[in-house]
Amino acid sequence: MKRIRFRDLHGIVLLDKPLGLSSNQALQVVRKGIFRAEKGGHTGALDPLASGLLPLCFGEATKLAGMLLGSRKAYLAECRLGATTATADLEGEVVLERPVPTLTDDVIEQSLAKLRGRITQVPPAYSAIKKDGEPLYVKARRGEAVDVPAREVEVYRLELVSRTENSLTLYVECGAGTYVRSLAVDLGEDLGCGAHLTALRRLWVEPFREPAMVTVDQLNAALAQGDDALLTLLLPVSAGLADLPELHLDAERSVAVSQGQQIPLDADMTGRLAVFGEDGRLLALGEAMGGKLHIVRGFNLPVTGEPASQL
Repeated sequence: MKRIRFRDLHGIVLLDKPLGLSSNQALQVVRKGIFRAEKGGHTGALDPLASGLLPLCFGEATKLAGMLLGSRKAYLAECRLGATTATADLEGEVVLERPVPTLTDDVIEQSLAKLRGRITQVPPAYSAIKKDGEPLYVKARRGEAVDVPAREVEVYRLELVSRTENSLTLYVECGAGTYVRSLAVDLGEDLGCGAHLTALRRLWVEPFREPAMVTVDQLNAALAQGDDALLTLLLPVSAGLADLPELHLDAERSVAVSQGQQIPLDADMTGRLAVFGEDGRLLALGEAMGGKLHIVRGFNLPVTGEPASQL
């Protein structure tokens, strides 16, 4: 077997994850087989039966993975009414079937309204949530009784896009930790007929609200054209902070921040900032507070600059 020659690579790929691969499998295909990046991580798991945006972080960008994991996300979800499954999606066996009542848009809207805002949700038993150091889906597959505690999640938007006699297509905007499968289950129960998720596509993840997603096939095609073509599909690390105000420093303050030191700021400056050095490199994710810049995360990017030349 040919040994992979990994390299020091920094940036973000907006992958259009295909059906059939887990998020980690998709990450390894791209990290090892295409970019050969030494270090990589993804920013929030998508089930194998889900597709769409999966930001992949390489090198110093992995320091942003946790922040992106907790960011706002949007989905297009399809639900089948009248059947409840063990896994809350089409992968599991049907455990209960009920007739679908005659539904009007007003009736559906009344049920959707109950699932908006700050709500309490019970995640699926077949989920990656860990208990006693083990994912719940592993316990569930062994046939163990799984007690899943309810938790609060945020649903910013939940709207009906289209419907047929026994299916609904929904647009969902939600915060971290929200399970769209559980939304489908709760909606089906409120409608009195049960439901499960049949398709899910992630549309965007903040700050990538209009993402130019790339497929594995597109990445492989770019790789075949050479490294220059491939690297045009790698966003700079700073793209992960695109929704934050920028702070550009002079040479003296750049050195101080690169050494992890606090620097004085105007007292009226507050909130998180993307901090850039004199040479244009991203130095830190900072927070302005009490007239000082506090370093939340420092970045050790090559001195050749942002974005493309850092590669």
